[in-house]
Amino acid sequence: MSNLVVEIGNTAVKAALSEGMTLGKTFRYQGEKRLSFIFSLLSRERPEAAVIASVSDISATDERRLRSLCPKLLILDSKHSVALAAYDLPDYLSFDRAAGIIAARHLFKGRDCVIFDFGTTISIDFLKAEGKYVGGNVSPGLMTRLKSLNRYSKSLPLVNIPEDVPSAGDTLENSIASGVVSGIMFEIQGYIDLHKDEIIIFTGGDAIYFAKRMKNSIFAICNLVLLGLALIIEEYVEKKNE
Repeated sequence: MSNLVVEIGNTAVKAALSEGMTLGKTFRYQGEKRLSFIFSLLSRERPEAAVIASVSDISATDERRLRSLCPKLLILDSKHSVALAAYDLPDYLSFDRAAGIIAARHLFKGRDCVIFDFGTTISIDFLKAEGKYVGGNVSPGLMTRLKSLNRYSKSLPLVNIPEDVPSAGDTLENSIASGVVSGIMFEIQGYIDLHKDEIIIFTGGDAIYFAKRMKNSIFAICNLVLLGLALIIEEYVEKKNE
């Protein structure tokens, strides 16, 4: 039987069925009824085990219902983090960042890695060849920058980023799009120039958008966090069965 891995982020729920670190069918939900979506997934897919990593805490009532649908359930939120103790990562890391680092350790053993996760924020994490996490940085993501310009100015609109962004804008909307995208590109390139010999990994919702604009050789692994969760639940079940 398959396991179910679920990431509840700031803007969406991403999930997949997994066997080992192989992902099968994937699911995505964006809306207010996130837990209802997960209840439905568990009822329909009936996984052997499941892991749910959430940016917000899951209530005791919701946890009881989740466990009634899947007894072998691992929850990762601020109240449930003991399972990550075995991975030698700092407590301040969000669970999506931790899962991405765990996946990169497994996929690129013996190589230094830089992991860029493009979402509400852009996180940049540094992993040494021996598997040691040495720290990371966080800056605003693409939509966060666009919304901030709109919110904190009186005259700037909230724009949609076109597929082809000019190097210099010829309208107000294009100027915003070009400025935000170029700023992120220069930021990314600055990190890559400092880490030329390391494995560069792009993941997250906006990863493909930026990956296809890069001239450097990179690995675009959009489901890196889900792969990390798949490894976590696989090892969790193995320990439970010992």
